[in-house]
Amino acid sequence: MKMRMVIIFCLCGWGRAYAQSSAVKQDIIGTYTLVLVDNIKADGGRIHLYGDAPQGILMLDRSGNYSLQIVSANRPRFAAGDKSKGTDEENKLAVAGSNAHFGTYTIDGVKHTITFNIDHASFPNWEGTKQVRPFEFDGAMLKYSVPAPTTGGAVTGEVSWRKE
Repeated sequence: MKMRMVIIFCLCGWGRAYAQSSAVKQDIIGTYTLVLVDNIKADGGRIHLYGDAPQGILMLDRSGNYSLQIVSANRPRFAAGDKSKGTDEENKLAVAGSNAHFGTYTIDGVKHTITFNIDHASFPNWEGTKQVRPFEFDGAMLKYSVPAPTTGGAVTGEVSWRKE
């Protein structure tokens, strides 16, 4: 008798957790505009990776697919007008001034994590990786931290998106 009660209790708890995760995923689906993308140093200082006015879009669909692009608003244009003829400096600034990746995502509404399963990325080291990020979502703003940002080092990324 006690064993049955424990199993029922566990299943009921799982059911509530599943319902919460499912509800959060339904609410989080949509298109977002980038608000903030910073690296936070150990001393609390901030580094604006893509300048003071970064631009970006994040799309999360019902099937669990996502696409994310971030660019610096002030990237210089290529003088030749041809991407294949960029100088070393132009190429360096283009790469440093952008970040994009896409793949699938999952939401854990109980642990408040979003997991990006990255298929392809502008930073090749992220391709084929799973990135688990703690998040906060209030219905209008999605904010998450990036424990291991593309810049490496002893910093944590902080990214905020506004739902459109």
